[in-house]
Amino acid sequence: MRVRLAAVLACAAVLMSGCVVDESAKDTKPISLTIAAQPDIAAVLPADIRDGGVLNVGTNTPYQPNEFKNRDGEIIGFDIDLMNAIGQVLGVTPKYHESDFDKIIPALQAGTYHVGLSSFTDSKEREKQVDFVTYFSAGVQWATKAGRDIDPDAACGLRVGVQATTVEDTDEVPAKSLECEQRGEDPIVKVKFDTQDQAVNAALLGQVDAFSADSPVTAYAVKKTEGQLKLVGPTYDAAPYGMPVRKGSTLALALQKAVQYLIDNGYYRKITEHWGVQAGMIDHSEINGAKE
Repeated sequence: MRVRLAAVLACAAVLMSGCVVDESAKDTKPISLTIAAQPDIAAVLPADIRDGGVLNVGTNTPYQPNEFKNRDGEIIGFDIDLMNAIGQVLGVTPKYHESDFDKIIPALQAGTYHVGLSSFTDSKEREKQVDFVTYFSAGVQWATKAGRDIDPDAACGLRVGVQATTVEDTDEVPAKSLECEQRGEDPIVKVKFDTQDQAVNAALLGQVDAFSADSPVTAYAVKKTEGQLKLVGPTYDAAPYGMPVRKGSTLALALQKAVQYLIDNGYYRKITEHWGVQAGMIDHSEINGAKE
């Protein structure tokens, strides 16, 4: 669901009791897996990647639990562990490059990166620019401060936090707000933040009534705030996450085969369970699997 920008939030000392639990202060570590290289799959790689032994990956942090930094500044997360496993299957080393989210696809088109890895939703519109390899199913999920009762389908007049340029910002919350106006009710007050951490903190501090984000992101925020937040409403509009690559590149097929190998041999489940996102597991990886 992500189409976002990156920034850094530092909570003021007087508000620290309301800050989101920062994973950089925790001991969450990448999963440790040893996976044998699969030469038949690696043979599908473009020759320059196979011969160079490096896969240049564009990503944007923070977006817990998918990609974010630990206390040592190392980029970790579900997406990162999955790409590291893919690297083992393909016999190449992923090299991560931080980027503004909205610059990753142009960088792929220009050949600066080989692949993007930043919780991209695979959509028909984006498939006009790049090819996608699906690896997860995510929907939209709301959360609010514990003790509050909010219905996302009856949120007219409420303040709802979103990360700027996400699907929640551009489509989901505006659509709900329009329905309010069509019923003659007050629109939803959409409050945009540069990072998801800011939206979570705003909910904790009562600056917004709720926030809307991708389902694994919301679930992780609820888990890490240790009872300060709760999920509300159903999961809406499940859609595939995909890794974008330059259109027509055989890298897409190599990645798809590598993801499917991880699924078929149990490594994928281990990675999803390590990060608590197994609700979004898929059985089959596809190239350009968008439904709309």
